[in-house]
Amino acid sequence: MILSKPLYDFLGFYFEQLYYHPVKTKAISCCIVAAAGNLASQYISGSKSLAQDSLLAYGIYGLLFGGTIPHYFYGFLERAIPEQVPMAVLKKLLVERLIFSPIYHAFTLYMIARLEGKTHAQATQQVEHLYWPVLSSSWKYLSIIQFLNFQFVPPLLRVLIVNLIGFFWTIYIANKRRQAEMKSGS
Repeated sequence: MILSKPLYDFLGFYFEQLYYHPVKTKAISCCIVAAAGNLASQYISGSKSLAQDSLLAYGIYGLLFGGTIPHYFYGFLERAIPEQVPMAVLKKLLVERLIFSPIYHAFTLYMIARLEGKTHAQATQQVEHLYWPVLSSSWKYLSIIQFLNFQFVPPLLRVLIVNLIGFFWTIYIANKRRQAEMKSGS
C-alpha cells in the first residue's frame, strides 16, 4: 500500500508524457527496456563481465529506432485500417506480421550489429544467419500477443505493450546472437 502513491505518481507522469510527447516518451521507454533486456540476457547467460558495447548498442537502438519506428508504423496502421473497416484487427495483424515484422527484424539485427561496431559484412552475415530463426519465432510466439494488442489495447499504448513484451524478446534475440557468435568463433 505504501508503494501505491509513488507508483500512481509515476504512472500519472508517464501517461502525461506519453500524451504530450509520445515519440520522445516511447523512445526513452524503449531505450530502457532494450538495455534492461540485454543486461538480463547477459546475466542469464552467466557472463562473467558486462559486454558494454552490446548493452550500449541495444540502448541506442531502442532510443533511435525501437520506440520511434513502431510509433509511426502503428499510427499509419490506424489511419490506413480504421476500426470501422470489416475485420480491421485481422487486417492490421496481417500487415504487421507479414510486411512490417519481416522488414523490422532484418533492420534490427543489422543495426544492432553495426551499433556494436561490427562491419557491414559482419552485420550482413549475422542477418543472414539469424533472420529466419528470429522471424519464424516471432511469427510463432508473438502473433497471438499482437492480435491481443490490436484487439484490446488503445492505440496510444500499443508501443508500450510491444516494448514490455520486447524485454523478453530482447533476451531471446541477444541469446540467439550470442550463440551464433560462439558457433562462428567471433
